[in-house]
Amino acid sequence: MNQEQPIIVGLDIGTTKIAAIAGRKNEFGKLEILGFGRANSNGVKHGQVLNIDETIKAIKMALDNCYASNPNLSISEVYVGIAGHHIKSLQTRGDIVRQQTEDEITQREIDQLVADQYKTYIPAGDQIIDVIPQEFTVDNFQNIPNPIGYGGVKVGANFHIITGDKNAIRNINRAVEKSGLCTKDLVLQPLASAAAVMGQEDLEAGVAIVDIGGGTTDLAVFYEGILKHTAVIPFGGENITNDIKTGLGVLKTQAEQMKVQFGSALANEAKANAFITIPGLRGMPAKEISVKNLANIIQARMNEIMDFVTYHLKQVGLDNKMLNGGIVLTGGGSQLKHLIQLTEYITGLSARIGYPTEHLTAGHIEELAKPTYSTCIGLILKGYSDYEHNRKQFEQAYTKVEVPEGLKKTEPVEEPAATGDSIEEEKIAKSRKSIKDFWGKFKDGIIDLFKEEEDHAL
Repeated sequence: MNQEQPIIVGLDIGTTKIAAIAGRKNEFGKLEILGFGRANSNGVKHGQVLNIDETIKAIKMALDNCYASNPNLSISEVYVGIAGHHIKSLQTRGDIVRQQTEDEITQREIDQLVADQYKTYIPAGDQIIDVIPQEFTVDNFQNIPNPIGYGGVKVGANFHIITGDKNAIRNINRAVEKSGLCTKDLVLQPLASAAAVMGQEDLEAGVAIVDIGGGTTDLAVFYEGILKHTAVIPFGGENITNDIKTGLGVLKTQAEQMKVQFGSALANEAKANAFITIPGLRGMPAKEISVKNLANIIQARMNEIMDFVTYHLKQVGLDNKMLNGGIVLTGGGSQLKHLIQLTEYITGLSARIGYPTEHLTAGHIEELAKPTYSTCIGLILKGYSDYEHNRKQFEQAYTKVEVPEGLKKTEPVEEPAATGDSIEEEKIAKSRKSIKDFWGKFKDGIIDLFKEEEDHAL
């Protein structure tokens, strides 16, 4: 057990749930989960905090559940995910002419290059959340992943800048602060999810991460090891639930239950002669609902989401066969039956479900391996990237905290047989190269944001 590493907490403020997960890396660089709590979310719509009081209640409940799972924990700082309609991204270019041309390029010069991008003009009312270097150039040499140690007169880079609405950011920070916590950093949710479900070879092959949350679907596209595009699509699992509620004339809770238990993203795969019986309201006769009709409603909305994904891939010229890693579906909404087939049919790319087990130690409880928690586990990995790069001061009292029994598997951990259900787990279990420095690649020189004030279940 490596007690020297800090305990880092990810807080995922989603439309349908709020999750708090505390983790620490062990001596093998794998993440041990030391605390886990979740609560239903009421104050968030489409990834944005609208009702601060309701959100604070939910954050406090998730924290209480986290403490209940491990009473030895003490949580003061959290990494928070951000999404919502207001998130935008733009590409910029920055160059500096070096003073000491005979010396090698240093980290300080890269930090300066990144810091300069925070002065980029963006519309009033927006704020820069993140500046991510893509590829660097030194004099006439292009496509350099990391220029430190090179010599040259001029160093430059292309940047991916992520911006968000100031008020939306302020609401998140206020809800976190009023819950007695401090926001260590805000992280774009698709980037956090990508860190949790991707290996180094996915990055190189080219992959699109599609995180289907409750209120939004988040997209991050990587090609040749570089973040090429991010987007937030304003539809998610909750839209599907509302479509079912309206289309079939049922209560929202019934719609959610039907979607989870009987829903399918492909109407052709649904049985034509299968029906769901729903009890009538206050003495009304019971309702018979066709499973095929249910699938038609779900497929219509999923088609729309996947059309957006295809549109964004075309925007950056990465549709067709250029993404060898295909599409990785994660988030709560990725658990819909037949979603992989629908995704492959609409986008023409291969698809798989991304589970956040890539960087977790063996022996954690099954609940944590669900795609629902990809963002939250990715936030912890983002925190470790900051820690390893000493970008922020970690004032952490290194207390002795063990993995609680409640978060361990009860049965002995053994290699699963190759059943249909375990094919994904088996793929993941084949020791992929550790994505040792996923974040370092994109965020070599990040400066501290938000010094003032500054989704995902089925």
